[in-house]
Amino acid sequence: MTLILILIISLISALSFSQREMMSRLQFNPYKIFHRQQYYRMVTHAFVHANWEHLIVNMIVLYSFGNVVEHYFEMYFGASGTIYYLVLIFGSVIFSTLLSLYKEKNNPYYNAVGASGAVSAVLFAAIFFDPWNNIYFFGVLPIPGIIFGGLYLYYSYYMSTKKADNIGHDAHFLGAIFGFILPILLKPTLLTVFFNLLFGRISM
Repeated sequence: MTLILILIISLISALSFSQREMMSRLQFNPYKIFHRQQYYRMVTHAFVHANWEHLIVNMIVLYSFGNVVEHYFEMYFGASGTIYYLVLIFGSVIFSTLLSLYKEKNNPYYNAVGASGAVSAVLFAAIFFDPWNNIYFFGVLPIPGIIFGGLYLYYSYYMSTKKADNIGHDAHFLGAIFGFILPILLKPTLLTVFFNLLFGRISM
């Protein structure tokens, strides 16, 4: 499923690079969602990206952790694993937009694109299932997932308050929270598994 999602997102994003009208129709615009009821934008924005670099980075992270998370979903949820994995992806796409939707609902000039909310959710689901597994920062520096996750959340929150760039830090933060919480909501006993792994009582 991860590879299928990557192919679909990459194809639509590549097409939108040369078809700006397509980008305009699909991007996240809180004003149009709130005042014109174009609710589809809360999902379609994840299928378009600002540029090739934006697309490639998101797809590399999704590929790196998506297959792992799929494995855990199948292991813990059996035949429902694929469905729940799709809930993780599309639920996080919507959930990650809620704060920006509220804050920017009267700003017709605010636009956002990219699957970063879903990518953050997949990353944090991977951290939940294996908190001490190393994440290679910039592909070089190994950092235990649980530590990387804490730093990531702090940085995303801090930058969202600064508004110093055009990156959707709110989406990163909320997507990460969704990815970490969803497995617990689906199967509360997984919280015990997480704490056992976190404190080294079991290994997987």
